[in-house]
Amino acid sequence: MTTPLVTTPFWVNAAKVELEDWGPSKTATAGNPVMAGKILSANPDGSSECGIWSCTPGTRTITIASDEFCVFLGGKGLYIHESGEEIAVEAGSIVFFPGGWTGTSIITETLSKAFMSR
Repeated sequence: MTTPLVTTPFWVNAAKVELEDWGPSKTATAGNPVMAGKILSANPDGSSECGIWSCTPGTRTITIASDEFCVFLGGKGLYIHESGEEIAVEAGSIVFFPGGWTGTSIITETLSKAFMSR
């Protein structure tokens, strides 16, 4: 009996991952933020995915549909929850956004993050 080949998705260096253009933000309220990213792995049923995301400076309204764990890789920004809570992020910041999180994203330097959503 042959054992099926199992591959573990990985990138050796996140800084060298070539991101795909995901286009301008449809929820921009100031500036012209443009997003890019690359999906490393996604469940076929759409229940989870992980990858790298990047966005140029600008302001957007956002709702994070599913729980999302993020490690910010570069840039600077501020997330403001609809309650008024402020979360400043930069390279090295780690944030967990619970599903349904709604607020504003203000990016002052192109922001990038590794993420896992479920």
